[in-house]
Amino acid sequence: MTVFSETAQEAARRGPFFIVLNARSGSGDTDQEIQIIRRVLEAGGRSFEFLQCNAQEPVDVMAKRAVALAKARQGVVVAAGGDGTINAVANAVIGSCCPFGVLPQGTFNYFGREHAIAQDTRKAALTLLQAHISPVQAGRVNGRVFLVNASLGLYPQILEDREAWKSQLGRSRFVAFLSGIASLLRSRHQLRLRIESDGQTVSLRTPTLFVANNRLQLQQTGIDAKQIDALAQGQLAGIAVRPIGTLALFGLLIRGLLGRLGDADNIHSFSFRRLTVMPKGMRRIKVATDGEIVWMQTPLVFEVAAEPLLLLVPASADLAAVE
Repeated sequence: MTVFSETAQEAARRGPFFIVLNARSGSGDTDQEIQIIRRVLEAGGRSFEFLQCNAQEPVDVMAKRAVALAKARQGVVVAAGGDGTINAVANAVIGSCCPFGVLPQGTFNYFGREHAIAQDTRKAALTLLQAHISPVQAGRVNGRVFLVNASLGLYPQILEDREAWKSQLGRSRFVAFLSGIASLLRSRHQLRLRIESDGQTVSLRTPTLFVANNRLQLQQTGIDAKQIDALAQGQLAGIAVRPIGTLALFGLLIRGLLGRLGDADNIHSFSFRRLTVMPKGMRRIKVATDGEIVWMQTPLVFEVAAEPLLLLVPASADLAAVE
C-alpha cells in the first residue's frame, strides 16, 4: 500500500497550486520572481494563486490558508522561499494529505538541493508541472517539524548572529562565515544535558547539540557515513561537540567547511528515532529549526515524524545540478 492516495496523485498532476511566497527570502526581486512563476504555470495550463506573506499575515498564517484551499479544491501547497519559509509551510502541510512543492529562493537551500529541485525559479516552476510525488521524512522537536536540522546551544546563537550580520551586510555565504567566526570568539557557555533513547540514559556537557535530517548537509560537512545512511533508514542523526575551548571550536568550523568534520576527535555522532533531552536547570531553551529560532519548554523530544511529506520532485534528476 502506498503512503499517498490517488487523490493526492491527481492533485499533483492537475490540481491548482497555492503558492505561499515570502518576499524576505533570498536576494531576488519578488515581483520579478512572481512574473517568472506566472509565465511558466500559465504556459503549462495550470491554475494557481499567490498567497504573499507580510507583517499582518505572516508565513504560518498564509500556510494554513493555503492548506485549507488545497484541501477544498484538491490542489498543491507550494512554498517559495528559503529553508525557514519551507519549514513553516511544511509544518502546516504535514498530515494534511496535500502534495507539497517548493520553489527554493534562500541562501543555502539544503532541502531543495537534496531533492534535486533547481534553485533557478523558472526551472523549479517547470518541475512543479512535471513532478511526481515522493514521500519525504520529516523530524519533529516537541511537535514542531524540521526538514534540515534542529539544534540547541551554540548553533542557534550562531544563527541569530548571522541574521544580524546579514541585515547589515547582505545575504551571502561569506557573510555567514564571518558571523560564525565572531560567534565562536564570544562563545563560553556549555550545556549540561541528560539524554535518553531506547531506554538508555547518559549525561553530557556540550556547547551545542545538533540533530540532522538532511543527507546533503551531512555529506558536505564530512560527518560519518553511518549517520548519513541512518537518515535513509528512517532515523535522525545526532551530533554533539565535546567540551572544548574557542580555538578548538574554530578548528571544527574549518573542518566543517573542508568536509572533514567526521574526522574530528571532539565530535560524537549517533542515530535514533526518538531522543529525549533534558537541559539541567532550564525550563525553557532556544531551539533552532531549519534556521528559525523559537523558545521551547523542556524536556525536548526529538523524533521522526509519523507522517511523511508528499513532496513534488523532478521527474528526471537531471533537471537540477545539486552541488
